[in-house]
Amino acid sequence: MLTGLQYYGAAAATLAALLVSLNIGRRVTGWAFVLFVTSSIALILWGFLAQDSEGIGWQNVAMLGINMVGVWRYLLSSHKPRD
Repeated sequence: MLTGLQYYGAAAATLAALLVSLNIGRRVTGWAFVLFVTSSIALILWGFLAQDSEGIGWQNVAMLGINMVGVWRYLLSSHKPRD
């Protein structure tokens, strides 16, 4: 189970980063942040359940908050960004 969490977290973050870098549009970027959220959750679990991995767990606690802001800004908020 721990190996699955570790590799899912890494793969999901990589795919999400690719989607953000492609700059396809707000909706795709918003869903990339949802993917980042799932990655952070997986890596939090892995970080605190695996031995000697607490640093990754704490880093992803912070990343989870940042990624949730991304979900809010790109998917849930009706506010239009300024260019």
